[in-house]
Amino acid sequence: METKDKELLRGGQFLVKETKCEDVFTPEDFSEEQKMMKEAVMEFNEREIIAHKARFEAKDFAFTEEVMRKAGELGFLGVAVPEAYGGLDMGFVSTLLVCDYISSGTGSFSTAFGAHTGIGTMPITLYGTEEQKQKYVPKLATGEWFGAYCLTEPGAGSDANSGKTTATLSEDGKSYKINGQKMWISNAGFCRLMIVFARIENDKNITGFIVEYDKDNPNGITLGEEEHKLGIRASSTRQVFFNDTVVPVENMLAGRGEGFKIAMNALNVGRIKLAGACLDSQRRILTTAVQYANERKQFNTPIADFGAIKYKLAEMAASAYAGESATYRAAKNIEDRIALRVAAGNSHQEAELKGVEEYAIECSILKVAVSEDVQNCADEGIQIFGGMGFSEETPMEAAWRDARIARIYEGTNEINRMLSVGMLVKKAMKGHVDLLGPATKVQEELMGIPSFETPDYSELFSEEKEMIAKLKKVFLMVAGAAVQKFGPDLEEHQQLLIAASDILIEIYMAESAILRAEKNAKRFGEDAQAVQIAMAKLYLYNAVSIVEKNGKESIISFAEGDEQRMLLMGLKRFVKYTNYPDIVDLRIAIAEKVKAENKYCF
Repeated sequence: METKDKELLRGGQFLVKETKCEDVFTPEDFSEEQKMMKEAVMEFNEREIIAHKARFEAKDFAFTEEVMRKAGELGFLGVAVPEAYGGLDMGFVSTLLVCDYISSGTGSFSTAFGAHTGIGTMPITLYGTEEQKQKYVPKLATGEWFGAYCLTEPGAGSDANSGKTTATLSEDGKSYKINGQKMWISNAGFCRLMIVFARIENDKNITGFIVEYDKDNPNGITLGEEEHKLGIRASSTRQVFFNDTVVPVENMLAGRGEGFKIAMNALNVGRIKLAGACLDSQRRILTTAVQYANERKQFNTPIADFGAIKYKLAEMAASAYAGESATYRAAKNIEDRIALRVAAGNSHQEAELKGVEEYAIECSILKVAVSEDVQNCADEGIQIFGGMGFSEETPMEAAWRDARIARIYEGTNEINRMLSVGMLVKKAMKGHVDLLGPATKVQEELMGIPSFETPDYSELFSEEKEMIAKLKKVFLMVAGAAVQKFGPDLEEHQQLLIAASDILIEIYMAESAILRAEKNAKRFGEDAQAVQIAMAKLYLYNAVSIVEKNGKESIISFAEGDEQRMLLMGLKRFVKYTNYPDIVDLRIAIAEKVKAENKYCF
């Protein structure tokens, strides 16, 4: 599957162009090198993290730091770092794969790992000067130093650019003095380097700085106590106070006032990595739940044999499958886009920045979808364990607590929902994604007479792919009508944006699951993929219900009279199957497979 052989869709274009299953990357496409890396990371996770879970839950911060050092020695902290700076220089998919399989032992380590490799190191590799990269990145790539990222303040959370921390140039022009307070800083307790955002004079945008932190020579930096948190208990999270902290001018990151841009782009990468970090947690939660359900007997029967439990196991499996499918699909798109830019003569920095930025919509979609799926999965895991699930003696309650933060950091899910639609509308205005043409066609279709022919659905997924195409029409119909009505004021209507984004999210996730199952059915045979096909169909069926609910809510909120009636009729037409799948049978097939294998086995 060479990059040049297929047209690489731009970010957001999945909505208006059909994707062929041959053109998506799936976890079944991992190379031998990637499979070896996966094995190495899984082994590390079992040996160094899972075996010591109790120490993490007991808030052993020093142990988190120790395990991070071991990860550095094995090269796991430098997977995405170019070889020139002591890293392994592996592609984006491999980077995501490491993040996926190293993150499921405990959210404490996952947070430390993500904060260091993502927002702690990456801003320097992507925005640093050659001197900055030579000086700092090798130390970060090997785990000799750890990084932290200081953006959030007591008054600046979702509104990241409103921070009050200041940077004042010295009279001799050689350094800045930083003053202010940051909070919720991951890795603060053991970091040697901080990416700090501060405002110079009355600049509209904040500026980024690389700030060294040495406990023996604190340079005006003091740390608050460790926060007591619901989950991720052994990840170091502290407030950081800057009091006349002196930073040489050459430690400014990118240009003055470019901090907001750095922060946003770092978060784009952070979002897809956060989705990746939730995947193996889902697999592990499902595996733990099914093993318990197979052993636990009530009324002389293993509870895994009860329909109510099968329902849960099937839904958990289907959402994990869709999450994997969508996350690796987007990761490969980013990797291919980076490769195209490198081939066109861009530097590594420029290529990676633009490659990720191109798929910012998909990164936001994945962050929301997978963080919510892992929470639901953990919640159902507790339910399957019953009273034992509520006890600290079983792993479910920690999984549930650790999952909760994923919906908040890297931009709350509400912010990401609004961003995904907002970015799509902006792309349309710039001409990068043609929404207007397809939206107009949908309007014309609504005015026309529907076809009453029964199509031929004999080919695998033919009806499901038609359903996906119709769900895309729902988005175009609802979003198109809303844009027409509110124009640039659409962003004031947050409930509408959130409803539209839920439609967008379900389209991307359901389509990704179907394309993966179709690609694998063509390769390995339909019989061998029967359960994967069932999961894709189940996920789509659930997606259709979510699209219908959000479409209806939007239409009755902004349209009235004839327009409302026409849009509701269109909605009804676009969410109707010709042949409804037998949902109970699909769930039973999925649950029986998981039960027989005693684990998530896809």
